[in-house]
Amino acid sequence: MPFWRLRSVWRPNRLPPVNSAPPSYAKGIAQALLAAALFGVSTPLAKLLLGDIAPGMLAGLLYAGSGAGLLLWWLWRRVNAGESHEAALVPRDLPWLAGAVLFGGILGPLLLMFGLTHTPASSASLLLNMESVLTAVLAWVVFRENVDHRVLLGMLAIVAGGGLLSVQRIGFGGAGFGAIAIVGACLCWAIDNNFTRPISGSDPVQIAGLKGAVAGCINIGIAVAAGYHFPAPFRLIAAGLLGLAGYGVSLVLFVLALRSLGTARTSAYFSTAPFLGACVALWLFGEHPGTSFWLAGALMVVGVWLHISERHEHEHVHEAITHSHRHRHDEHHQHTHDFPWDGKEPHTHPHTHEPLRHSHPHYPDLHHRHKHS
Repeated sequence: MPFWRLRSVWRPNRLPPVNSAPPSYAKGIAQALLAAALFGVSTPLAKLLLGDIAPGMLAGLLYAGSGAGLLLWWLWRRVNAGESHEAALVPRDLPWLAGAVLFGGILGPLLLMFGLTHTPASSASLLLNMESVLTAVLAWVVFRENVDHRVLLGMLAIVAGGGLLSVQRIGFGGAGFGAIAIVGACLCWAIDNNFTRPISGSDPVQIAGLKGAVAGCINIGIAVAAGYHFPAPFRLIAAGLLGLAGYGVSLVLFVLALRSLGTARTSAYFSTAPFLGACVALWLFGEHPGTSFWLAGALMVVGVWLHISERHEHEHVHEAITHSHRHRHDEHHQHTHDFPWDGKEPHTHPHTHEPLRHSHPHYPDLHHRHKHS
């Protein structure tokens, strides 16, 4: 028997009182916004590296840096803590993870790197707002996640901004193709986001680490096979560190936000990333955007505001479910333990939710993925 379980027998198996107050999603919002900031800054910085590193090689190095850094973090945590406080991935999670790696870790970065070579950095950053729109559409239409009229209007505003930004640049072999490639990358990441949602209750460091390691190795292998070479050591390290922050830590925070907010809402907050990226690009590259750039940005700001100002509340039913994730004993977690518990929270173990009917403000988090009439 593990040492922590030997200690826990001296404490009663108790449950705290039910907290009837509506759940707070402030932590999930903060995680989504921080993830957006890290990814947004990484886009113009990646463009700085494209002059010396081929797009395919850079995509591989970014994810390889992410995977290496996060897996070292995961191993260090396992060695020092003895166990993870997050639920580990299980075999049924692997198809979802494989799909996320294919679309989000391989196809998406390749399309983005190609698009960046043919598109000004500020415009590329704003076009990345299409990820939140496409993510919400897939979540709504394919995965049946609830999206109300405010989210729909917000998506339309963001689409209008992206369209305005790209129409002025259409041209054969020029920025038009670059814009199409970036939108294609956004579609790949939208699929990735929806594939990641079903496994968001598992260890986010393990998810992001495995995704980065596999995607990085595959992209680097493709680049080497195509005849590209590794960059100088300084550029190599810079790409790895940029990938760790902008792709790795950002993804960990994104997965954590998915638990609290659901796919469409998390992506709505994440859509603030391009605005920060565009501001950094304007400063780094001395670009002078025209009126259409600022008008597109204004439309996107309106779209994001409509997303984040949504309030969703109605009577809903929780069906019986058994799963495992990091949790506290709140209104949705009133269960006993079949093992000695030392009373510490949060903690992770398989647990069963009994059917429950109630009403409070909520997002489609791990426990509110119900149907709507």
